[in-house]
Amino acid sequence: MQPGEEIESLLNELEQIVSEARAPLTGGGQKKIVDAQDIYEILDEIRRIFPDEFMLARRIVKEEAETLERAQQQADSIVADAQQQAMILAGDQEIVRLSQQQAEQIRDQALQYERDTRYNAEEYADTVLAHLEDNLKSLTNSVTRVRQTLNENAGPRNTSNNVDW
Repeated sequence: MQPGEEIESLLNELEQIVSEARAPLTGGGQKKIVDAQDIYEILDEIRRIFPDEFMLARRIVKEEAETLERAQQQADSIVADAQQQAMILAGDQEIVRLSQQQAEQIRDQALQYERDTRYNAEEYADTVLAHLEDNLKSLTNSVTRVRQTLNENAGPRNTSNNVDW
């Protein structure tokens, strides 16, 4: 299941409960009778699932940082190896020059690898976060629609606890 799909499904279930609810016998117009327990159970499930969405986003960001750190370590190791090889061959000036040139090429390749890895990791994280953002927007819109439907169906609220018989 894609991130947010389970929440979307629960919101659809809420909307269906409201849509299928029956009108009171007194013909309350837009008012409908729903089982509050069913609504509360779905809302509890949404609250339970929501932290998972945020944990997924945090995990992706952490993985990106770890990937960048590994790339930097590899680049440093490659540069250190190239420098060590250049020092071993320092006896002959031409060999030293060629070694330094090779070390520069290896360093440039390592830096390019690091840039590519960083770009790919950031692009991946951005894609996942954009998807999460879209799901959260959809979730917010769905919650707003359900609340509006509930408010439309509830009619005026009696704020006192007095019951007129």
